[in-house]
Amino acid sequence: MTARVVRAVRSAPAPMTYVLILLCCLVFLAGPAAGLDPAYGTGDGLLAAQRAYFRRWGVIPTELFEGAPRAALTPATALFVHGSWVHLLGNMLFLYVFGTMTEERMGRLQFTLFYVGCGYLALLGYAAANAASGQTLVGASGAISAVLGAFLYLFPRARVTSLFPFLFFLPLRFPAWVVLPFWAALQWMAAGRTAQGPQVAYLAHLVGFGLGFGFAWARFGRATIVRSAPAPAPEGENQP
Repeated sequence: MTARVVRAVRSAPAPMTYVLILLCCLVFLAGPAAGLDPAYGTGDGLLAAQRAYFRRWGVIPTELFEGAPRAALTPATALFVHGSWVHLLGNMLFLYVFGTMTEERMGRLQFTLFYVGCGYLALLGYAAANAASGQTLVGASGAISAVLGAFLYLFPRARVTSLFPFLFFLPLRFPAWVVLPFWAALQWMAAGRTAQGPQVAYLAHLVGFGLGFGFAWARFGRATIVRSAPAPAPEGENQP
């Protein structure tokens, strides 16, 4: 049971959101996972190239904590690497929908540092919880989950159009405070499941979501309280 957000309220232009989307798309198109570059070969040769590519740029928990300098950079490089067209397009859709308004509120530089920093920590958190794993982890899901968490704090009443499979994919509009906690609950339930074969790093989603919400609360909470406080009455007027 999943929910896919397809549209939120419109916001002003957010250049860094578009730059991040463009960068992820260019990295994907230039890599072997896109299947467009004949230099990577076909069949088994292409699969071998993909495995080597992911191991070079992705996070491998067992290697990350061995202290190798290169491995320490992989939580940053993995943010821009995606494993398939579906993986890329799903992440970029969420980044486009929620990133523009979040960037507008934070500002370009702060949003960029927030995105990369939370994404790095989300992947690091997943690796720490799975330190014995030799599987490779790639993708921007942790960073985008942080954007969702920040969006929930900053714009809880924003109306979001969602598609729910168990409701026959009917487009329904809900406020963000309904859609995003529901999404987080799905990640929590999925993180507790075990499965064979390739798995989605739901724990990285949860870590990123919590980091994003916590950052927005710490950074903007006091300002929000100040803005919402009633203005003092002019001198001489009775206070209610």
